[in-house]
Amino acid sequence: MYMADLAPPKTLSDRIRYSEDLGKLVRQARTEQSLLQIDLAGLAGTGNRFIVDLERGKPTLQLQKVLDVLDLMGLEVIVQRKGTHQHGE
Repeated sequence: MYMADLAPPKTLSDRIRYSEDLGKLVRQARTEQSLLQIDLAGLAGTGNRFIVDLERGKPTLQLQKVLDVLDLMGLEVIVQRKGTHQHGE
């Protein structure tokens, strides 16, 4: 199974201020895509522990690996200045 074959997450647009916030978002996206942590780890080429730590919000994870997992899941990171976020975008 390839991630491209899965439906993208429904709506996941939240401000992320803490690593725990990102972890919750990743967990939500993974469950919406009907994946187990071990499945996502295999698809991403990481250890299961990395996915567990990511979903728990461990703040010291390697950024590039986190970005790679997000990309694989059909998620992207957008950085913008505070106060420019508009609902519905």
